[in-house]
Amino acid sequence: MKKEKISSGKLYKIFVYVALITLAISIIVPVVWVFMSSLKTNAEFQGSPWSLPASFYIQNFLDAFEKANMAEYFLNSVIVTALGLLLLVIIALPASYVLARFDFKGKKFINTAFMGGLFINVNYIVVPIFLMLTSWDDVVYDMIGDFFFLDNIVVLAVVYAATAIPFTVYLLSSYFRTLPKAYEEAAFIDGCGYFKTMIKVMAPMAKPSIITVILFNFLAFWNEYIIALTLMPGASKTLPVGLVTLSKGQMAAANYGQLYAGLVIVMLPTLILYIMVQKKLTQGMTLGGLKD
Repeated sequence: MKKEKISSGKLYKIFVYVALITLAISIIVPVVWVFMSSLKTNAEFQGSPWSLPASFYIQNFLDAFEKANMAEYFLNSVIVTALGLLLLVIIALPASYVLARFDFKGKKFINTAFMGGLFINVNYIVVPIFLMLTSWDDVVYDMIGDFFFLDNIVVLAVVYAATAIPFTVYLLSSYFRTLPKAYEEAAFIDGCGYFKTMIKVMAPMAKPSIITVILFNFLAFWNEYIIALTLMPGASKTLPVGLVTLSKGQMAAANYGQLYAGLVIVMLPTLILYIMVQKKLTQGMTLGGLKD
């Protein structure tokens, strides 16, 4: 029996290792292949797809930025993502703290509404949002002779933040409920008000959860396609929408180097952020566990 348990335990470990290695290879190989392809000339694509680039042909990146307007799309994505995250944290942090720590009339209804928002797929409400903004633009156009709500990266950032509020409030409020009330009581004794207590005491303690929220929503905002395509139908685009436009043009022209360079431009910020935040997230979770 003992030998059977040992052998079954070893087989389970082998299975886990093989599964993890397979998963890692399935993720790493495509990423490395895209990076390699982004440095190749068009002539090199005629040979083996797995061959190393003959040189670091950075002209693909320069052409993608200049000729394909990827620089403008990149800047739009940076502004939309940063503004969306800022609005999200400003709104969700105090809302989560209030829902987790205070009792008031209508709290149960608000909690239920946020929970219901978790089960709504944003893609299903894109068209109603578009029609609503279009009707508002009609009113604005009659007043000032110009449109405002569509093709506006600020409005797009507001929509991103609004659609991410249910998940963010749910995660942050759940974390706030696990924190001891002794810290708040000590802050109140020292003369801190509710807002100062939230900023100076509770928010630093909730750092692991806040970092997690920022990471997940950054990835969601940066890679979002459907909402950006619908609410920004003009020439101004975000990176994912611009990448699709680039792919159609470059595939028709058989200019694959620029296409893969565009993919790298989209992927690189997310990879860098993940590497940076992974260490901070682990440290924050360790500190949070020590505080508790």
